[in-house]
Amino acid sequence: MNDTICAIATSQGVGAISIIRVSGEEAIAIVNKIFQGKDLEKVETHTIHYGHIVDQEERIDEVLVSVMKSPKTFTTEDVVEINTHGGIAPTNKVLELLLENGCRMAEPGEFTKRAFLNGRIDLLEAEAVMDMIDAKTEIQRKMAANQIDGKTSNLINELRSDMVQIISNINVNIDYPEYDDVEIMTNDVLIPKITKLKEKIKKILKESENGKIIKEGIKTAIIGRPNVGKSSLLNTLLQEEKAIVTEIAGTTRDIVEGQVMINGILLNMIDTAGIRETEDKIEAIGVEKSIKAIEEADLILFLLNNNEPLTEEDKELFDKIKEKKYIVIINKIDLEAKLDRTKLEVDSSRVIEMSMKEQKGIETLKEKIEDYFHMQEIETKDPTYLSNSRSISILKRCLQRVEDIEKSLQEEMPIDMIEMDIKNIWEELGTINGTTYEEELLDEMFSRFCLGK
Repeated sequence: MNDTICAIATSQGVGAISIIRVSGEEAIAIVNKIFQGKDLEKVETHTIHYGHIVDQEERIDEVLVSVMKSPKTFTTEDVVEINTHGGIAPTNKVLELLLENGCRMAEPGEFTKRAFLNGRIDLLEAEAVMDMIDAKTEIQRKMAANQIDGKTSNLINELRSDMVQIISNINVNIDYPEYDDVEIMTNDVLIPKITKLKEKIKKILKESENGKIIKEGIKTAIIGRPNVGKSSLLNTLLQEEKAIVTEIAGTTRDIVEGQVMINGILLNMIDTAGIRETEDKIEAIGVEKSIKAIEEADLILFLLNNNEPLTEEDKELFDKIKEKKYIVIINKIDLEAKLDRTKLEVDSSRVIEMSMKEQKGIETLKEKIEDYFHMQEIETKDPTYLSNSRSISILKRCLQRVEDIEKSLQEEMPIDMIEMDIKNIWEELGTINGTTYEEELLDEMFSRFCLGK
């Protein structure tokens, strides 16, 4: 943290402008060594200066240099950003000169890591920086912006604040029993407070299901026997010929993927190989992948052929998915109906009819998916949710421990023992926004960031 780091902050490649970011105690002095123009060590903070980057007497590039002095910067350290022309050669040459003059190459995410360690942002806000960079939809952008602004952190801070109040009251009761103006924390008094805390956590977790959908999309597997129209459905939704379509059963031997957006939410579509018994080794591998896709999917689109009787394979497939979220699609309604639907015990609200050949039923399918995942509600609400698996898994553990405390109180466990349990949960909640953290966690998390961020 005492050294000065640098990295290219813009995408590598040819462009109009590249930005090289420098942060640390020696940032201004190091850049000043290779800058021909004003003396950067004497300029005002948050100012931009025209000049040239030079290597001794040779001019390398014409640049604009932004000087931002501590503490009002992203990292809270002195920060300099050099705007060069966007070619690969000039950008790399400027970076090379910075390294020769005392900078160290930044690790992935190190600028954001310094912002966190220096107290400018918390861990949730740091994670949201990468979410903002990765955002593909408008609602993903909104959710990341709310997290960067600290709105999501406030959810955790409020939980911890409620717990501090409970812990403080218990401590006063134990240490100063003579105080009359502090609420006496008996089991009967504490149970409603713990129950209220439990309901708050449940509410955050329930709403965070939306956050996961917004951030990661809905993993959607298209399944069915060979030649029922799975690849045609994928191509129709993507509006491109992504998967090969023929009349030959078993044409799709591996999974084919694509993305489609419905009401601002991404559907990560997987066209699976037709699931059937096969002697073909390559096709068998595809079938195995299809079965794995079913297990991992958030939504199953199960295709049946209207022009064929229901088979035992269809029934076996349905048994694999009936505990998951699914929609049954009866395809080829333009052909003679030979499918006896009564032999498949399925809620009629989960069944739609389609004809991929005549492009019938596509909008009905999209509307069904919207209703299934309450997409309209997600779109209209202010998206302030936990959205990453790390935070959600921690909060789930905390919920389990709060439920254990509730049960212990009902069994008349002593208050002083309960106080320790509450304090442990309070500390674990702090790992969500980084109030408490382990260095190993930070290294792993920030390693997923891009260089220069």
